[in-house]
Amino acid sequence: MPEMDVRDLLIRSSSRIGQWWSWHAGTVTVVAVRRCCTDPRSVWPAFANRQTPTVDIGQDGGMMHRNPTAEIGSIGVTHTQLAIQTELGWLFREQPIEDFGIDAHVEVVDSEQVSGRLLALQIKSGLSWFREQSPDGWWFRPDAKHVQYWTNHSLPVAVILYHPERKRCYWQLVSHETLAKTSRGGWKLLVPETQVLDERARTSLSQAAEGDPYTLRIRELQLARPWMEKLAEGTRLVVDIEEWVNKSSGRGAISLGVDHEDGKDPEQLASWTVYLGLSSYVDVIPKLFAWANVGLHAETYDYADYDDYPFDRHDWGELHPYRNGAGEVDFYRFELTLNGLGRAFLLVDQFATTGRRQLTA
Repeated sequence: MPEMDVRDLLIRSSSRIGQWWSWHAGTVTVVAVRRCCTDPRSVWPAFANRQTPTVDIGQDGGMMHRNPTAEIGSIGVTHTQLAIQTELGWLFREQPIEDFGIDAHVEVVDSEQVSGRLLALQIKSGLSWFREQSPDGWWFRPDAKHVQYWTNHSLPVAVILYHPERKRCYWQLVSHETLAKTSRGGWKLLVPETQVLDERARTSLSQAAEGDPYTLRIRELQLARPWMEKLAEGTRLVVDIEEWVNKSSGRGAISLGVDHEDGKDPEQLASWTVYLGLSSYVDVIPKLFAWANVGLHAETYDYADYDDYPFDRHDWGELHPYRNGAGEVDFYRFELTLNGLGRAFLLVDQFATTGRRQLTA
């Protein structure tokens, strides 16, 4: 791909659909989409979850200046995303600001099939990260809190360093084998100059994301933990579904949100575009949220009027639409409640995080 200024690319991409990521559950592939809008942060995915850059009002005629550190950081994330998507053909999802120490998740794609194998990325941008050279690359010095967080993370973690002059990303996996203890008790990580984030990184990064089905399912539960915790705290979570009933592809949209019980639409937490083929939505949805019971959202269905529903309803079960739009789209709204699996996982996860070591045979 020919190099171009990232800001130019941002402008050219203003009509694109952004932020593709996926979640593989059983035989169902779920691909998430964040639609573009007039907010410039949604024009290109790397900016979608980032805070508005800091501006300072200086003494030179009241001109406003963008914080250069914020600009370099945004460009680094964008270049990392470009490398993941164009060089590797994998899926990239930037993480919210509050996710301490992790900037993005990446999912491996094999022969156009998403795999459920994930990596977590910490992205650092700017020349300051390349000051400490070694014969083989550069030393990156994380603090002890980040080292502890990364080495105990549910996903394999890679550090990405973006060089703004070379316009290249360099990578290194974080592990006990790659981390080195310093003479003063700190940590350092060698990021090799030969490890450019491009096609050559495919094999190593793909192998790092490997796991048996058991491990991959546990990782999925760990990634869903924030949603389970919300349910445990009493937050009401709802799943909104739009199913295109006349599409053989099973096309639809699923979103997860918070019902604040204020009469407004739910506050969206995540959204996916799905293609379920001939699978039934009411059968698949409970499997995609295996840690929760799925039921009708009472307030929505109390006001449902089926007089104009265009299809036969004799085979409806407990889960069903609350309305249809123009004979094309069925709308559902389900509510989640934490089930036995979800409660058990939170207990096990808490023990695994804070509990004492056990005697074993």
